[in-house]
Amino acid sequence: MIDAALPELSGRIGQVLDLAPASPAFEFQQHWHSWGELGATADAAAAHVEPGTRVGLMIRNRPAQLGLLLGLLRAGACVVAVNPGRGDDRVRADLADLDLAILAGGPGDLALFGAACPAPLRLSSAVLGEVLVEGTVGPSGDDGLSPGVAVEMLTSGTTGAPKRVPLSYDTFLQVLIGAKHYEKDAATDVRLRSGVVIVNAPLVHVGGLFRVLQCVNDGRSFCLLEKFRVDDWADAVRRHRPKTVSLVPAALRMVLDADLDPDDLSSLRSVVSGTAPLSPDDADTFFTRYGVPVIISYGATEFGGGVAGWNLADHEAWWATKRGSVGRAHAGCELRVVDAETVEPLGVDREGLLEVRARQIGDGREWTHTTDLARIDADGFLWILGRADQAIIRGGFKVLPETVKTALESDPRVLGASVVGRDDDRLGAVPVAAVELRAGAGTVAPDDLMEAAAKVLARYELPDELRIVDALPRTPSGKVDLVAVRGLFGVEP
Repeated sequence: MIDAALPELSGRIGQVLDLAPASPAFEFQQHWHSWGELGATADAAAAHVEPGTRVGLMIRNRPAQLGLLLGLLRAGACVVAVNPGRGDDRVRADLADLDLAILAGGPGDLALFGAACPAPLRLSSAVLGEVLVEGTVGPSGDDGLSPGVAVEMLTSGTTGAPKRVPLSYDTFLQVLIGAKHYEKDAATDVRLRSGVVIVNAPLVHVGGLFRVLQCVNDGRSFCLLEKFRVDDWADAVRRHRPKTVSLVPAALRMVLDADLDPDDLSSLRSVVSGTAPLSPDDADTFFTRYGVPVIISYGATEFGGGVAGWNLADHEAWWATKRGSVGRAHAGCELRVVDAETVEPLGVDREGLLEVRARQIGDGREWTHTTDLARIDADGFLWILGRADQAIIRGGFKVLPETVKTALESDPRVLGASVVGRDDDRLGAVPVAAVELRAGAGTVAPDDLMEAAAKVLARYELPDELRIVDALPRTPSGKVDLVAVRGLFGVEP
């Protein structure tokens, strides 16, 4: 029996978990767990919360934490996402700032970080089907409740400290409905479906969470990877033969560098890539090597997922002339570019700030402002030019880090690059760059890379300093950590 007071998505999760308890739900480390096992943990967690209760959950890509997550969402609770991999001191500071009545997670994380959070009730799970309860918590009343909010989701924290964005149950529901627009089987009836999805993104970020919600909503089995490792990912693709996979740009480059046998990926019909800009050269290299088109998407945590992207039909018809674009608006989404000062809408191919209006954001009637510089062409394709808040003004000239990054990454010796601004007494600010080389690149000097970049960049766009690093610092979601990159050059956050 579904509680009519629960969000529609909560009811859907409950229906699917109860549909066929003996059937396989997900694989972890090559061991299958049933929908019944997953549901047992979910039921045990759900019994201790009420709709709207804010529950801090330390989320890892592990079976027990997955069960806790789905149980809290099944109960209509508000999951306050905590990333236990951010570093011990930062996690403790994060928990200390949260006013929580309930804290949940694996026993190791609770033992390590629990003292930082005075929540009187602890929900601990090490294996599916078992939830240990410590303490009690009384009725919360209206205080401490966030009705309608599914997750207070952490942003990636690429430009500063991660912040929490409240994402409602309705937001996720609308994104799931929108995703159906791109599927051959658009039916929404409650049943188990065929196929196995590979989930390799962190559940503590919106990409991984949405992927799991999509699988549960559709009643589709999935393979959960604890972390992205090329060998584990390729093994999962070989065994489960999915038609589509998701790879953030950093992961896609790792796959390219691994030089996998094309037969390993022969089941794939497309690769979806988002969360960060992807070089069209990398997309073309992937297609040339494996015969699989890379479908680029654009979104943000604040949107609960994607709002624009490519599809296979557009890729076939337009990629040759529109490569570099992030695609067109998703169904139910509208895009426009406005003047940064007047906020007046601009015409075709005019550069300005991007705004989004979508049924998944707020009431679906207001335009949401972004800090992305963009243009939209006559065919509706969106081009992201960079971040307005990251533009570097060098002696009166505007330098967009994304332009410099793209130029550096066009060098076949470069795996990845990151560009930030550094204060300069004479020019105001200058770009500086950290570069990670590809395996087998040999001996490469910074001057060699600068000489190559000078062929495509203006003199004022060239980095004032270029540093070659063993590996670019990254967040758990695979984005380059700009705070850490600034630290390499002694730039204050």
